[in-house]
Amino acid sequence: MNSHARTAQPPAGQTPFDTLMEAFGGLLVGHCLTTVANFNVADALGDTPRTATELAAATGTDPEALRRMVRLLAAHGVFACSEDRFAHTPASQLLRADHPHSMAGFVAAWTSPVIAEHLGYFDYVLQTGNPTPYKVNQPGFFALLQADPEFGQLFNGAMASKANLQIASITAAYDFSDRKTIADIGGGLGHLLRAALAAAPRAAGVLFDLPPVIEHAAAASSDRLTLRAGDFFTDPLPAADAYLIMDVIHDWDDEQTVALLSAVRKAAPPQARVLVIETILADVPGPDWSKIMDMIMLSFTGGRQRSRGEHEQLLDKAGFRLERVIPTMADVSILEAVPG
Repeated sequence: MNSHARTAQPPAGQTPFDTLMEAFGGLLVGHCLTTVANFNVADALGDTPRTATELAAATGTDPEALRRMVRLLAAHGVFACSEDRFAHTPASQLLRADHPHSMAGFVAAWTSPVIAEHLGYFDYVLQTGNPTPYKVNQPGFFALLQADPEFGQLFNGAMASKANLQIASITAAYDFSDRKTIADIGGGLGHLLRAALAAAPRAAGVLFDLPPVIEHAAAASSDRLTLRAGDFFTDPLPAADAYLIMDVIHDWDDEQTVALLSAVRKAAPPQARVLVIETILADVPGPDWSKIMDMIMLSFTGGRQRSRGEHEQLLDKAGFRLERVIPTMADVSILEAVPG
């Protein structure tokens, strides 16, 4: 069968109606998930099963509405439901603020009015191929972040939350111990760089991002971590023997991605290694987080998730040679490249 015609097979006994309604129902499941995260229900639940009435009293919500929302989430493995009591599952534990790999900030951020407004413009995206910020007269998602500092801060916090599990998986999968200088390009608040420096005690780090981001990252500065503000499309990048580029190139189209990677190539010494850390687009039928991420990129930034081959082609155009792809226990892989 032609690869473009492959489709996932529904579970045995599932009718076409079931398949369609399950896909449609994901919209409501997602809304329940983000809303419950926004009201800190997972924190209120704690380690002991509780009733909807108890949870509602602790979270300032309506008991019956909460019961029905959590019941739907429990049907999808987020929370467990037994009689009139709810308990945690491994998935719902990730919504707790005290979980070491908490995703609470990332999930709750999707209740933001700014994001909710943009999610209503999928028709515009389909008709034009442009991301939704253009619909509200913003020249791109990152211009939107700068125009709305409060939303920008929320976004940075959400990205840091999303990175919790990813960072632990990256440092477990890659040996940073022999690195001397590590530059994190578009590194946000510096969570990944700080973890890499902890794994490489002799290394110094440079966090490079836009001025408003660097201003919010001031607490990350130390005798081993330098902050540098700039635009990676126009300003010189630091020299380093390792570059981290995590969840950055998926924000951009191919031309802009090659421009970014070429800027890194210009700054990189001959022995440097570039670690492009991304969720690689799955080339198999069936549901996959990478395909959801691809829709997020399409709608918000105009970027895309890419296959291994597509990453390799872009790296080659920028003067790098892909040496290996290292999987992690999270949704991201490490594409390690060297100057070609």
